Amino acid sequence: SIGNIMSVKHFQDLPLEPVAAGEKTSKQVLISSEEGPNFAMRRFVIEAGGFMPLHTNSVEHEQFCIGGEAEVVIGEELVTVKKNDVVFIPANVPHSYRTTSSEAFEFLCLVPNQEDVIDIKE
Repeated sequence: SIGNIMSVKHFQDLPLEPVAAGEKTSKQVLISSEEGPNFAMRRFVIEAGGFMPLHTNSVEHEQFCIGGEAEVVIGEELVTVKKNDVVFIPANVPHSYRTTSSEAFEFLCLVPNQEDVIDIKE
């Protein structure tokens, strides 16, 4: 038998909520940790001029950029990430985002369903 019932929804029907730690940053939960047994899927939107400060998470991030462009710090590296780029951020590696395009930087972020301890570094 199927343990979890499949679901189909439209992202525009789901709430987009501000991220307190960031500037002009919002998060939308697409598949919650209650829905998916192993992973949660979220969409992040960082408006032009917005950023997320340097921080660590105790879980890995698997990301797919769906719009805009940003400078992303991952550990010691500074990379420019844009639409259709795929980004992997290992657990506990400091990272930040700063939108560099006139349009919003948007990405999907998948995380394992484990406790995520967030530590802001700056």
